[in-house]
Amino acid sequence: MEECCSTKPKKKEQHTHNHSEGDGHDHSHDTGDKTPFQMFLPAIISFLLLLAGIALDNYIKTEWFTGWVRFVWYLAAYIPVGLPVLKEAYESIIHGDVFSEFFLMGIATVGAFGIGEYPEGVAVMLFYSVGEVFQGMAVTRAKGNIKALLDQRPDEVTVIEGSQPRTIKAKETKIGDIIQLKPGEKLALDGELMTESASFNTAALTGESKPDTKAKGETVLAGMINMNSIALVKVNTAYEDSKLSKILEMVQNATAQKAPTELFIRKFAKVYTPIVVFLAIGICLLPYFFVSDYQFRDWLYRALIFLVISCPCALVISIPLGYFGGIGAASRNGILFKGSNFLDSIAEIRNVVMDKTGTMTEGVFKVQEVNIKPEFSKEDILKLVNALESKSTHPVATAIHNYAGEIDHSIPLENVEEIAGHGLKASVNGKDLLVGNFKLMDKFSISYDVNHANIVYTLIAIAYDKKFAGYITIADSIKSDAKDTVANLHRMGVKVTMLSGDKSTVVKYVADQLGIESAFGDLLPEDKVNKVKEIKAKHQTVAFVGDGVNDAPVVALSDVGIAMGGLGSDATIETADVVIQDDKPGKIPMAINIGKQTKKIVWQNIVLAFVVKAVVLALGAGGLATMWEAVFADVGVAMLAILNAVRIQRMKFS
Repeated sequence: MEECCSTKPKKKEQHTHNHSEGDGHDHSHDTGDKTPFQMFLPAIISFLLLLAGIALDNYIKTEWFTGWVRFVWYLAAYIPVGLPVLKEAYESIIHGDVFSEFFLMGIATVGAFGIGEYPEGVAVMLFYSVGEVFQGMAVTRAKGNIKALLDQRPDEVTVIEGSQPRTIKAKETKIGDIIQLKPGEKLALDGELMTESASFNTAALTGESKPDTKAKGETVLAGMINMNSIALVKVNTAYEDSKLSKILEMVQNATAQKAPTELFIRKFAKVYTPIVVFLAIGICLLPYFFVSDYQFRDWLYRALIFLVISCPCALVISIPLGYFGGIGAASRNGILFKGSNFLDSIAEIRNVVMDKTGTMTEGVFKVQEVNIKPEFSKEDILKLVNALESKSTHPVATAIHNYAGEIDHSIPLENVEEIAGHGLKASVNGKDLLVGNFKLMDKFSISYDVNHANIVYTLIAIAYDKKFAGYITIADSIKSDAKDTVANLHRMGVKVTMLSGDKSTVVKYVADQLGIESAFGDLLPEDKVNKVKEIKAKHQTVAFVGDGVNDAPVVALSDVGIAMGGLGSDATIETADVVIQDDKPGKIPMAINIGKQTKKIVWQNIVLAFVVKAVVLALGAGGLATMWEAVFADVGVAMLAILNAVRIQRMKFS
């Protein structure tokens, strides 16, 4: 699975919004612990002084409000909002980033002061600063919403020492400690349930509000809420290694995986910004050679307007925020994307290839029939099979164990070998024991008299001492929302294919029940890879849905690897591109829809920014636009784009 996880970032994303990856726009939008009033205070001071200055200029005309007094008044209005921006521009230049938006705003507003347009210089910087505060709040809120959705662990836990409860910090809890969880309390660490049974609300992890009842010995996870009676949980994972910690880190790091659109905009901004600076210089100076009544002040004013309009902030802020909003919306519905690039990829998916067991079926097998030849002891054969299957983690092994009972560990199993796509082989008292599908029988030339092609169940064939001993039939049930999932995918124009290592009759039966037109069974891992290669050879995009571990080669080959049941497997969280946390196949079309809506919003913002800026740039260059139109083209468009970007977080996808 290295192909899927080699780019997984290790560094946790801080609560900043930083476009410093070569885009020429390195501002952090970090609101820290400031209140809204504290964030807006400089703008409020500037706004009040600006209003007073405009009133003294136009309505309350006085003799003293002229000359240096008027200049100092507007300078005082400019400093609260302008000084931080000029400081950022200076620091950007020191670090080699000359053409930043701070530089654009700095020279535009200082230039306005230079030609005596004090109110407009203050107004441009004021509205720009207000826009920056709103952008910072939007980014922080988007990240905060995701953190609030996921990182809901309590700071303290009650541990039982001897027979006495004691409250300690959650981070101080050790593996092996027993936590007492009262009704309504949230679990802080992963562990094993010690109480006979308990019901938990798992909404924080899966987005599913339906209670999940756990039995003694089952795993319970940080973030689950105990619902009914007092429960005891034995801690089996360190605080920082809990499933919730890994999920939270994955979502926070998701923005490090940039979508192609986002990367293009960053590269574009790096080239675009210096070009408009030189164009502004041209607008100011070149008319001297072509215009008879050339006025330096008028053309400088036009150039300054051009600079304000050209600031690409609407693009470099709203586009990452749009992708982050999509990641947040998916997280709220129990779907985890490992990067904004996968939101783009999943939006273009035309084929969903899926495994059967555990994806479209429950993966909970039950033994239906045990058919053992008369010359063998049914009890002895079942003991051998149970002992050998205990070496496997496949759901079939669990079904056999549940049927056969306790494992006889005294059975001398030797040379245990798992043969991929076939089953298990071992030696018992010098005799070969084979347990698997009928391909395993064929592989070892075991003759049998069973027409297995006509049996619509999963078959476990057994051979002992080079003789066919019989078979066990096992059945799995289809998930309740599986049929609707396939129908929804078809409505979206997505073709569905089922690939499985299970016998073809079983796969065809399940596919017919679900309305899947293309299904293949009796496949080895390499056969699944070849089937996906056939689809990709037609230049079609493929998402593969499976457990993310056994199907690693196919997941690596597909455009998007989707893992079902991420809460059950650490390896799944580490390797999949997209993790569906609650095992519901209905989340597959939902994930595709979220990707499509995110991409739609991102492109709406791109078109909005380019069209408005192009129009106002043309008007500014022709002297038909003032600083006020320039403010709208920059700050106004940025705010509209940001409001559009955060809209996805409020959409309903269910």
